[in-house]
Order: sequence, then structure tokens, then C-alpha cells
Amino acid sequence: MSTPSFNRPFSVFAPAKVNICLRVTGRRPDGYHELVSIMVPVALYDQLELEFIEEPGIRMICRGFSAPASADNLAWRAAQSFFSRIGWLKGLFITLTKGIPVAAGLGGGSSDAAATLMALNELFSKPLLPKELAELALKLGADVPFFLRRCPCIARGIGEILEPLPKFPPLSYVIVMPDVSVSTAWAYEALDQPSFDLLEEDKPELELTTDDIYYMNRNLEKMPMEVCRLLVNDLERVTAARFPIIEEIKQSLVDAGAMGALMSGSGPSVFGVFGSETMASRAKSILDTASLGHVFVVEGINSWGVVKW
Repeated sequence: MSTPSFNRPFSVFAPAKVNICLRVTGRRPDGYHELVSIMVPVALYDQLELEFIEEPGIRMICRGFSAPASADNLAWRAAQSFFSRIGWLKGLFITLTKGIPVAAGLGGGSSDAAATLMALNELFSKPLLPKELAELALKLGADVPFFLRRCPCIARGIGEILEPLPKFPPLSYVIVMPDVSVSTAWAYEALDQPSFDLLEEDKPELELTTDDIYYMNRNLEKMPMEVCRLLVNDLERVTAARFPIIEEIKQSLVDAGAMGALMSGSGPSVFGVFGSETMASRAKSILDTASLGHVFVVEGINSWGVVKW
């Protein structure tokens, strides 16, 4: 197989995500948790530069927010997985510039993996079908298949069963990342402890049937406030119990004008929902003075055509 023909590093951008809703509905015998989640990609990006090299194997450097430049990095593992699948024997140099905080509940690592898979598949003239890419993605992590879609989706199963929400409203978000990090594995393990057992009245009621999806696709675009009715995250009680700053950030976002606020994923990032970028920017100015952590104003991405190459 010949090396793809370009004489400079190839650049691709990987967006973050927020979880508008995350309900944990059960645990499977293999240890994975079943969930129902609504995920929305947002315009906060990592950048990956890919350069083919003659020496076999993966080489990597990381800039920006700290991340491993080794096989512990999902982008590295994605490249290895892709090359194993197509039989590529040469190497790749990856320069990863992290604009998305690490261990933040924003999906940066999963997005990097998906971006790497898509970019390599494009550069090698699409040897893998979308279904084959999705299979590789799921082996890398439960959120990686979502980032192949890069549009608002309902996710079920462990996150791999995806239903696009094409009518999701174009909203602005303010994301606050405090100076702590959270392991996704720890959050799910802690949720399984008796001290965090869901009370009967707290059992997940959100099943999101076909009728519910139809209603959302028809009405959410017209009624953005409906999004705030969906803001619930079963992992928030776990992470907030360990890091009380999460509740402080939520209240600060509401005080700054957010229609609603929620922790994303396993945290500790918290986002506020705003109807316009002007309102979100005004809130950022307020929050920047509160020393709660890194503050970002981002727009939701409603079509994966927005992906930057």
C-alpha cells in the first residue's frame, strides 16, 4: 500500500461535547453501564496534525492542556487500530494541541480518536465503510461512535446506539472547568456503591420512545426552553459529593443568566445554556472574575459538515 500523497502535516479538528441529559438505566453483566443520553457537539476543539513517516509505529507530542503522548492516548490507539485493520506497515507522527481540558467530561479523548479514524480513512481513500469505522470506534471507547456522527444525538446502550436529533436548537453554552479532574471509571464505580443507590422516586423515567423523539425533532427547534427540561445527570450527585465546587459553578451560571446548568458527563465541567452568544459572552465576563476555573463560550454544532479539515 502506497503512502497517501501530501507533503505537509494534515490537520483535523476534534470538537468537544456536552451531555444535555445522562440517565444511567442499569449495569450489564460485562460491567458496562446502560444509559440514555442526549449529547451535543460544541465548538471547542482539539487540533491534530498527522504526518506519515517511514519508521514503523506511532510518534506523538502533545501541547496545550496536558495529555499523555503514548499508547494511553486514544488518538494514538485509534491510529494503531486503523493501521492494523488495513495492514499499513509504516508510521505516523501525531501533533496534538489540546484546546479541550482533559478528564473534564467533555469527551476530548474520544473526539480525538474519532477524528483520527475519519482523517486516516479519508487520506487512504476510504478503505473502511462507515460500519467498519463505527466498529473500530466502539472498541476504543463508548463515546467514540458519537464523534463519528458529530451532530446532536440520543445515545442508548453503552452509548453506541445513536439517534440523530436534526431539529436540536442552535444554542450557546458557557462551560466552566474547575481545577480538578475526574476519572469516568471512578464516577461509574462510585455510582454503584450503596451510598449512591437511586431512591425509587429517582429511578430513571426517561426512556425516549419513538414518539418522544418525533416530538423533540418537531418542537425543540421552536421551543429552546424545552432543552432545559431535559437537564439531568445521574453522575452529578456522585461527582458533586466529592467536589462541592460543581454546585457553586451551577449556581453562578444561573445567577449570570443561564436558562439552566448541568455537569457534563462524569464532570467536573459544568455548562450553562444560553439563548444567544451575546448573553453567553456577558456571562463569561462575570464568571471570569469569580476564579472558578477555565471559562469557555461555545456554540452547539448541529451538523457534522461543520467539522474543520
